[in-house]
Amino acid sequence: MKNKIIAFIKKEAVLVVAAILACISAFIVPPTSAYMEYIDWCVLGILLSLMIVMAGLQKNGLFDALVIGLLKKTKKVWQLAFVLVFLCFFLSMLITNDVALITFVPFAILTLKKAGQERLVIPVVVLQTIAANLGSMLTPIGNPQNLYLYNLSQVGILEFVLFMLPYTVVSGLLLVISLLFIKGKREAVVIKEQSKPQILLIENIIYLVLFAISLLSVAKILHYIAVLLLVLIVVFIMEKDVLKSVDYSLLLTFICFFIFTGNLENIPAVKETLQNLITGRELVISVFASQAISNVPAALLLSEFTGNYRVLLKGVNIGGLGTLIASMASLISYKIFANHYDKLKGRYFLWFTLANIVYLLILMAVALII
Repeated sequence: MKNKIIAFIKKEAVLVVAAILACISAFIVPPTSAYMEYIDWCVLGILLSLMIVMAGLQKNGLFDALVIGLLKKTKKVWQLAFVLVFLCFFLSMLITNDVALITFVPFAILTLKKAGQERLVIPVVVLQTIAANLGSMLTPIGNPQNLYLYNLSQVGILEFVLFMLPYTVVSGLLLVISLLFIKGKREAVVIKEQSKPQILLIENIIYLVLFAISLLSVAKILHYIAVLLLVLIVVFIMEKDVLKSVDYSLLLTFICFFIFTGNLENIPAVKETLQNLITGRELVISVFASQAISNVPAALLLSEFTGNYRVLLKGVNIGGLGTLIASMASLISYKIFANHYDKLKGRYFLWFTLANIVYLLILMAVALII
């Protein structure tokens, strides 16, 4: 039992911390029916719908088929690295940074092995992680903090995308420049025949339709409860095992942080202090807060004490760079890499940290200038 508890704490460290903070705050602000008002049920409903749909598409081989189709066209090392990195960059805009890394990091490791290019595993996985974190900032559904702040700010999707577009373009250019430094980039590569994934056409079509419907709830055209019920019913009838693969701990983490931040807002002295501290310093504080508690909790916490959601949006997205815990998606890549190359995880951590600091400093400068 003790080992199971320790394993759970290691796996769900952010959830555990959020639960502890929520419990501590509950002693100061006793639980009442107002707790239910703290929670943004719309964000949770949309997030759950999207997570279920993505789990279904992943299970039915759609992403694997896309990767294999692209890899067949690669002839040089630079093309191989470009495909593996920019798949994470572009698809994270639609399938979230977490799903992009869960899907494409293991595939990248396997592909580099088959191509005889294992020497590129560290730079490629590091750049994949950066690409997923930065590509996802363009859209409201790219990552959880975007969905939350998008819903809170009440802006339109087009306005949101146009606001984040300059930082996404700069990020893409930085990734291209980084790939130019890949050693042996002009070497020819021959990828051994990849096993064809089993693609269930009807199921994938249904999931894509559900994805389109989920986007309508993001755009506030359809009510999120109706969309969530539709997704749950269809998936339960079609493939109920998909419902078991969803990361419900993320939803619980959100709920705990909603309770914690809601209680903080109801402590006058704390509220006034935090408002005075954050106002006018949203960018810097959100970036630094993300380094310590990761960008999703930072967005939930700081949004209670500032109305400048645009700057906060920039800060928590750029703040996903830096430390390994600045974005929880980065931990996904690290764990996958460590499972394959345990002896190299120290070297990976070093290169990850150096690359993230460089990207963070550049994007911070861009954000301050713009």
